[in-house]
Amino acid sequence: MGSVVEKSALIICGDYMEDFEVMVPFQVLQAFGVRVDCVSPTKLPGQKCFTAIHVSLGFEHYSELPGHSFTLNSNFNEVEVGCYDALVIPGGRFTELFSVDDRVLSIVKAFADAGKPIVTTCHSQLILAAAGLLKGKKCTAFASMKPVIELAGGIWWEQPGITSPFDITACLKDGNILSSIGWPAHAEILKTLFESMGARIHTTKANSVLFLCGDYVEDYEFNVPFRALQAVGCKVDAVTPSKKKGETCVTAIHDDEGAQAFSEKRGHNLVITANWSDVSVYDYDCLVVPGGRSPELLVMNDKAVTLVKEFAEKNRVIAGVGQGQWLLAAAGVLKGKRCACGDGMKVMVKIGGGELEESKGCVSDGKLVTAVGWPALPSFISHLSKLLGLSLSFE
Repeated sequence: MGSVVEKSALIICGDYMEDFEVMVPFQVLQAFGVRVDCVSPTKLPGQKCFTAIHVSLGFEHYSELPGHSFTLNSNFNEVEVGCYDALVIPGGRFTELFSVDDRVLSIVKAFADAGKPIVTTCHSQLILAAAGLLKGKKCTAFASMKPVIELAGGIWWEQPGITSPFDITACLKDGNILSSIGWPAHAEILKTLFESMGARIHTTKANSVLFLCGDYVEDYEFNVPFRALQAVGCKVDAVTPSKKKGETCVTAIHDDEGAQAFSEKRGHNLVITANWSDVSVYDYDCLVVPGGRSPELLVMNDKAVTLVKEFAEKNRVIAGVGQGQWLLAAAGVLKGKRCACGDGMKVMVKIGGGELEESKGCVSDGKLVTAVGWPALPSFISHLSKLLGLSLSFE
């Protein structure tokens, strides 16, 4: 949205790439008007890559859990570097295989020769090393990559003060190389990438957004808009009635695996950033209720229902994704409103007094934004940004 000059980005994908590290840039860039092509050698458009969830479960090393399936939308063999303004290489184990693939390295070198931004996270700096692009460059990555970067002639940099994954916030820029430890830093990664692509953020005021969630909130439906709004300068908090600031919620991955209903797997952890007792509707411009199974939990909590009602009474922006409309219906905010929803929420929207917009993935009606689920997040973020007076333009 708001793009004066059309921009485009390429994402090189592979099996067991980190789930967030592909989907967050893929959907957020689209939300702000950037065309994004996703390719993988040996795979065709419409085919899928497996993804992996990298999350700390209390062991010495992070755990790798199965993530969403990611659908490719472009052909690797037809990539023309001149058609793109930026390259994103997610982290994950696939980078080990691609670091010895001359076709991949040729593309990466061409982006570097053209001075175009290259985003690397976690382990994908290995591909930069293989391409000979780290000599004299400051670079950061997952800590195990330090010898790789230094042996490749790079200068290792490490964000100070990290005691948990949620402390990771930095994106290091050296020339056209953007590097980060991983997905927890997506707000800064996206902000730096937008700046590197010539973006200007336009806003009518400073915005504060509150995400209302709980255990088994849908992974993408929380994290993608959360990081997108942070990237464009919003103050964003996550809250749940039963947990304190600094505690975590587990998320759920809902994916289409060919069954009658989406499958569910464990996703990333998210950190609660505000105490329930400190939350005031006067401190926020917008309330977002992601889907997953957490709305079913929250709808049984009077405090959560009351908070939604208070946002409506104060004429704040309210947004719901997927099953999040369960809580919005219980709070009475769907009455007389046009709503986008998936099959699972149609009855809830109807009995809550909403009007179904069955052909649309996302709908705005006044200060209410609704979306069918995570596939519609680019449109959801675009609609929500517009209501908050936010836009991006590229020069």
